[in-house]
Amino acid sequence: MGNAKTTTRSVVYGGGSALALLGVYFAVLTFVSGWSFATEQFSTFWYFVISLTVGFGIQIALYQYLKGLVHSGQGMGKVVSVSGTASTAAMISCCAHYLVNLVPVLGVTGLVTFVAQYQVELFWVGILSNIIGIGYMASRIIKFKNTVAL
Repeated sequence: MGNAKTTTRSVVYGGGSALALLGVYFAVLTFVSGWSFATEQFSTFWYFVISLTVGFGIQIALYQYLKGLVHSGQGMGKVVSVSGTASTAAMISCCAHYLVNLVPVLGVTGLVTFVAQYQVELFWVGILSNIIGIGYMASRIIKFKNTVAL
């Protein structure tokens, strides 16, 4: 059903999106605490960070593939957006507790402390969100292909 152009475009969009999300991760960590901290955190949590970025990239690739098949991606962007936002939030959570140094006036210390305390759990929420998003996108592709085949 999908041609090589659609598949290639999907892979490029997915790879680019994963790299962009990884860039956001490093940008936020570097902004908050510097480059050495960013690399230290990445070396500590690389398996979570890579899992989240790859999952997000897969979702974007599947979305682009389905959009190419249907020629209109209406409604599908919401799923990618919600699960992608959860992935981004989980990745950034590893550095959020350092925001206490930047925003004590805003009174967000309680929230930042909560995020810091449940950092690993938030990573798992992001990964679960990715799995759900990937499953949903795959089911839409399968349903579309089965509908067209009939």
